[in-house]
Amino acid sequence: MNSLSPLAALPGPAFNRPPLTRRAKAAIVVQFLLNEGADVPLSSLPDDLQGELTQQLGRMRYVDRETLNTVIQEFADELDSVGMSFPGDMAGALSALDGKISPRTAARLRKEAGVRQTGDPWERINKLEEDRLAELVGGESTEIAAVMMSMIETSKAAKVLARLPGDRARRISYAISMTGGVSPEAVDRIGLSLAAQLDAEPAKAFEKKPDQRVGAILNYANSAKRDELLEGLDATDKDFAEAVRKAIFTFANIAERLKKIDVPKIARDVPAETLTMAIAAAKSDADMKSVEFLLENMSKRMAGSLREDAAGLSVNAKKGELAMNQVVSAIRDLVATGEVELRDGDDADE
Repeated sequence: MNSLSPLAALPGPAFNRPPLTRRAKAAIVVQFLLNEGADVPLSSLPDDLQGELTQQLGRMRYVDRETLNTVIQEFADELDSVGMSFPGDMAGALSALDGKISPRTAARLRKEAGVRQTGDPWERINKLEEDRLAELVGGESTEIAAVMMSMIETSKAAKVLARLPGDRARRISYAISMTGGVSPEAVDRIGLSLAAQLDAEPAKAFEKKPDQRVGAILNYANSAKRDELLEGLDATDKDFAEAVRKAIFTFANIAERLKKIDVPKIARDVPAETLTMAIAAAKSDADMKSVEFLLENMSKRMAGSLREDAAGLSVNAKKGELAMNQVVSAIRDLVATGEVELRDGDDADE
């Protein structure tokens, strides 16, 4: 028996019944689709329409088969007659054009139209760097900060807390214990408020900070030029020079920045002949320290083979530096893919 058969016809002749409203027809179509087991994404509708549809469904009782067939046929005819559909509002248009127009234009249009960033605001907040998250936390109350710490990734939350003054970090940590009664609606409102703050910020021409940009440039400079420029920065702005040093990652920084457990990944991705040449070219104390760090944390058989091959190899400075840069480039690639996470120079090894 058809699942709609219990929905008997309404009493009285059809010509005495008032015509169905579009809202009633929509309810009939939705109920029909639900009865057929279709997944109807009603959550994508505006809240007021979701509410009106739910109320209409609650008011209706039965429709006869002829009415059902008429409404479904009318619905099908309307679908067939549609040649193209558009988003219908600025929020939908911005979502449709996401990645197709420049971020600056999208941000300006969103601000002018009063349209917030679509999607889960917490997903967007989670992608912020630890320093930016620490700035956001610093500008909020302890209670709001506790919710933020609860919503971002645990490892990232720990790094954010480490950047805060001790007393502030302790107050936020204690406040987290009191967030058990926070409602999902409150969490969503907090996320939307924080996202609105991000939207209100002026667009920046550069994604990375100045010290990171200078550090990235000096990563590819030869060691003599890099040391010369750093000495000059020391004389001009010692704090900025120190920030640049932390942003630089060269062969000499491997021992202090790379984790021991990640050395086998480097040995896997870098050809043995390149490692051999880099080891043979190491002359400074810092480079030798990195060589020993790599050899001590890879398999003994591979370390012994590399030591033996490097011992009898003569490498000129240019080829040696190229090999070291190739090792460093492989590490940077692993960092970019998330397989490796570099340590801060002051951190203890894990």
